[in-house]
Amino acid sequence: METNPTKQRQAFYRDYVSGQWSMSELCRRYQVSRPTGYKWIVRIEHDAQEGVKDRSRAPEHHPNRTPEHIERELLRLRVEYGWGATKLRRMLAVRHPDWQVPARSTVNDLLEEHGLLRKQRRRRVWEHPGSVRVQTTAPNQVWPADFKGQFKMRNGEYCYPLTVTDHYSRMLLLCKGLPSVRTEGAKPAFRRLFEECGLPDAIRTDNGAPFASLGIAGLCELNVWWMKLGIVHQRIRPSSPQENGQHERMHKDLKREATRPPAEDMPRQQKLLDKFRDRYNYERPHEALNDDRPADHWKPSTKEYSGRLRRPEYPGHFEIRRVSACGAFRLQSGQYFLSNALKGEDIGMEEIDDGIWNIVYYNTILGRIDRKTGRITGQDKV
Repeated sequence: METNPTKQRQAFYRDYVSGQWSMSELCRRYQVSRPTGYKWIVRIEHDAQEGVKDRSRAPEHHPNRTPEHIERELLRLRVEYGWGATKLRRMLAVRHPDWQVPARSTVNDLLEEHGLLRKQRRRRVWEHPGSVRVQTTAPNQVWPADFKGQFKMRNGEYCYPLTVTDHYSRMLLLCKGLPSVRTEGAKPAFRRLFEECGLPDAIRTDNGAPFASLGIAGLCELNVWWMKLGIVHQRIRPSSPQENGQHERMHKDLKREATRPPAEDMPRQQKLLDKFRDRYNYERPHEALNDDRPADHWKPSTKEYSGRLRRPEYPGHFEIRRVSACGAFRLQSGQYFLSNALKGEDIGMEEIDDGIWNIVYYNTILGRIDRKTGRITGQDKV
């Protein structure tokens, strides 16, 4: 007896049309039931080629399948935003509250089916020993700031996006394309930001230009200006971007959505950066905020920017010294170089032991000087 299903059905039909066998005899001969035998005959007479082949057992209609209009909208949102399943589900629920939102696994299956699922290799998470964690309980306590890595626009010029976020709300406060990381471009950008949003308690940056220098306490024009405004400058440790990890994560989204591909020139590139900023603040759901938007949790600072710089005030037991035009100060019979960033500024000197003095600027201890050796050590040695 033929064991190939297709050939078995062909042989069954040939014997049937020969008229030599009754249906009961044929079914016993081919070891099938009478309903199956009649089904074969109907299929073959309807289509001789396809009727003898095996048919899929999958149902033609899936009652639990996601409706096509929801699939189309999910795919459109994916192309528009480039987000993953969790954020796509949130956006679908916001835009179409009367639709039934598919499960996260269903959305991932849909993206994979259309070749839109980015699969990333799971990386090992290394815990940095002693890394400083940022704790915030309200907006404007800490503003992380950084330059996203430069990239070349289509006209051949480079763009250096300066970014500032609010740590508590994730609000992207500033996203400004600049031609370099020089202070003369960054300082006006911060001034406009302060005018619009007020002043934070602290700004958190890395140790690169223009936020810090290689001199004592990393003093530079920009962070000295922040100190005069009453802003504490938090510097993460060298080669430790994970201490500003939340800000770095935002940069990945910025790179994907606003720089690939880059624009023709700076004005057009700025339009892309502004579009990303609006989307990040007012549309994108953030898992750390229970899928709320940053704009739902941020409000301007109550400390307004007036442009006036207050002079430092020191306790009565401090000795006041003015830094000269060459960045040095005098203490008793000696002259010591401190920093060019403090030219013309008053510093406070506090003697804490015989010949040992703390060097204070506003509320920050810059370092310590030993009169016996004439050596100044940085704040990390204090």
